[in-house]
Amino acid sequence: MSFNQFTNLDFKDIRTQIKDYLRTNSNFTDFDFEGSNFSILIDTLAYNSYITAYNTNMAINESFIDSATLRENVVSLARNIGYVPRSKKAAIAKINFDVNLNNLPAKSVKLHAGVVTLGSVEGGNYIFSIPDDIIVTPNNNGIASFSNIEIYEGNYLKKSFIVDYSQSDAKYILPNSNIDTSTIRVSVKSTTTDNYSLYSNIFNVSPSSKLFLVQEINDEKYQIIFGDDIFGKKPENGSEIIVSYIVTNGIEGNGATNFTFSGNLSYLQSGKNKSITSGISLLTTTESSENGDDIESVDNVKYLAPRIYASQYRAVTATDYISLIPFLYGNIDSVSAYGGEELDPPQYGKVFITIKPKNGDFLSDTTKNFIKNNLKKYTVAGIKQEFIDLKYLYVEYNSTVSYDPSFISNKEDLDSRIKLTIESYSKSSDINSFGGRLKYSKLTSIIDNVDKGITSNITTLKMRRNLLPSYNFIANYEICYGNKFHADSEGFNIRSSSFKIDGISEDIYITDIPDNSSELIGKIRFFTLDKGKPNFINNNAGKVNYEKGEIIIYPIMITSTSLLNKIEIEVIPESNDIISKENLYIVLDTTGNSNLFLIEDIISSGSNKSGTLYNPPSSFIDNKKYIR
Repeated sequence: MSFNQFTNLDFKDIRTQIKDYLRTNSNFTDFDFEGSNFSILIDTLAYNSYITAYNTNMAINESFIDSATLRENVVSLARNIGYVPRSKKAAIAKINFDVNLNNLPAKSVKLHAGVVTLGSVEGGNYIFSIPDDIIVTPNNNGIASFSNIEIYEGNYLKKSFIVDYSQSDAKYILPNSNIDTSTIRVSVKSTTTDNYSLYSNIFNVSPSSKLFLVQEINDEKYQIIFGDDIFGKKPENGSEIIVSYIVTNGIEGNGATNFTFSGNLSYLQSGKNKSITSGISLLTTTESSENGDDIESVDNVKYLAPRIYASQYRAVTATDYISLIPFLYGNIDSVSAYGGEELDPPQYGKVFITIKPKNGDFLSDTTKNFIKNNLKKYTVAGIKQEFIDLKYLYVEYNSTVSYDPSFISNKEDLDSRIKLTIESYSKSSDINSFGGRLKYSKLTSIIDNVDKGITSNITTLKMRRNLLPSYNFIANYEICYGNKFHADSEGFNIRSSSFKIDGISEDIYITDIPDNSSELIGKIRFFTLDKGKPNFINNNAGKVNYEKGEIIIYPIMITSTSLLNKIEIEVIPESNDIISKENLYIVLDTTGNSNLFLIEDIISSGSNKSGTLYNPPSSFIDNKKYIR
């Protein structure tokens, strides 16, 4: 007689299955399990089976990268497919300073690896260090200029190991967590001192190559691994391994602009280093500290590792770029990459890349060049990469929420909770990524689900882009929304804030009028307001493509704007599901540009069951509104 198969791991179900099994034995057919001491043995057996099944299930889950939860297991599984998770990244700043040698007999000045400055950030003071010595030759006036010195936020530390091959399991583990692995420097000292380089790829590696590997182990610490005299040189027995590195605070070090010198300067005289303690100028900051980042998260490792493996570290398709770029540069919130063949007109042989950084709105030119140079190792010859700054597509809502006052005692509290819910949705993964989509049905449902006292909501959406004018220059402008526009035949589907142009003193506004011969295109019109009514001054100031979601303004000289350095241009979308395409990034605007109104549902509350006094809000945007 075979034992029942366990199809459920619930304790009660296991207990019932054990009883059913025992009842199949003729000796226990009519046995009262609940009324005897036998029930204790059954409970013990069921509990043991439950714990064993749970532990087995958890152990099996930790064997696969998709289901593993412990960081050391995820990192180990990623390592099996050649993926090395990013370490914590130190914020990097650039500084300049001069050293006046005051007739010292110095042919060169050395800034020693280690602590260099103390930087001031809003949250406190942080130490900044350099991982390598920097040597500068003074000019004819005895001035040694240190220009654009990259300093890393964190403490500079050293650790030494003695190679002993009598220990079969000897490992070289750095005792600190929070290490920026890009700052690790390794040297091996025996009869001579050899500097080892970080392994990058297997090509051109010989038995004499002085290379080392870094891999993450438990507790976010790192192990240094050397070659075996086949792939890379193996350190000699008894030699000393010296490892230096910087332990950093990561993202907390961003934003330092003011620095005070505290480094070690010296010059060589008679074969000895002589310290320099005077003649050091004030430090000037070329670039404030940026790009500090936390260690790569478990979720990110689980997402990127199989995709990097699938790309085989080659950038061929757009998906390859989307996977590789976060691997090369960690301070990334989202990446968009698309081939030039997808554009209209197509641009063959190009890949367009847009990056949304975690900190700030745009990447600096230095960071773009860093990523571009690192991509060269993986890209196919003949394909040119172009970085395009992201463009924000703002979505504004106008929501009228009906509620039953018998369930809602505090109207202001309901208003606050609805706004917090919308703000939480604005930060969700649905929206906050390239290719993200604002889902209208989801937005309206989360509003309804804030409280059971909410009976309905009428929510309308508008899209907005900010035009950044070139003041006092004749220029044309192209504003793309990436989504179809609604095209009401009477126009005013487009509205703007005011601005002034050369030759006209009144405030100018932008609107549109569809072309009678085609519903897909229209004209841009400029107008002023005369007693609240539009007075058109240019009926052909540009063109609009409703199908593509594109506005083009013909050459014009803008002299000023009512808003600071921008003109806000809003449009009515054809669909309330709004998508971010190419280099557009959706921002659900939860500031004063969006509106929330609460009205009592007098039908649901019972105060007007007939509904004769209830006027529901409109589901359409009023086209009689001329300006933004």
